[in-house]
Amino acid sequence: LSGGQRQRAWIALVLAQSAPLLLLDEPTTYLDLVHQIDVLALLRRRNREAGLTVVSVLHDLNLAARFSDRLVLLGRDGLVATGTPWEVLTPAHLHIAFGLAARVDPDPVTGTPMIIPL
Repeated sequence: LSGGQRQRAWIALVLAQSAPLLLLDEPTTYLDLVHQIDVLALLRRRNREAGLTVVSVLHDLNLAARFSDRLVLLGRDGLVATGTPWEVLTPAHLHIAFGLAARVDPDPVTGTPMIIPL
């Protein structure tokens, strides 16, 4: 199996156990973009329909913004911000956390924050 196939099988195994809480570290690692979106959409659907609580580490901030209700942003010195994607993913917070100059605009399809590095 490829790394992506193993990752998807692992997520399926975890979901089949019907735990009320999932703690996931980079669940989209090794997955191509289509499968990243599929996995995150599935987790969100399970959250909405079955009340599953999902706590996940994601380094792709645009995917985190699209599929998360609440975010915790950590930087070099610890906690930078917590809240909704719009509250957390601000140019000021991105600069504090990563030294990144960026714009944050509404995604034209989803309306969620979309980070555009400058």
